Amino acid sequence: MKRLVLPEKISDELAKAAEELTLMAKKPISQSMAINLLIEVYHAHLNNPCALDAFSQQLKSLNIMTPEEFDKYWDEPSKLKMAKRKTKTTKKPANEPKGI
Repeated sequence: MKRLVLPEKISDELAKAAEELTLMAKKPISQSMAINLLIEVYHAHLNNPCALDAFSQQLKSLNIMTPEEFDKYWDEPSKLKMAKRKTKTTKKPANEPKGI
């Protein structure tokens, strides 16, 4: 088995997709099974020549990030949330008026 490291946001989306597929199938669907099903849907969609051409044209026109930029982009919101959690808030003195 090979391990795949995913940005946290993508991993969360994959977990949600596996849960949704589990509800639809009324059978357990693991994350790796969900990836397999999503790839199968991708292949089925691209077997349509019109869909393949439209998708190819769309990809060519996109300003696609590098893999490093993509990982940083998806991980950045999670890092910001974690930093906020770690930052301790200071309490105002009891005699200080609110709003200051």
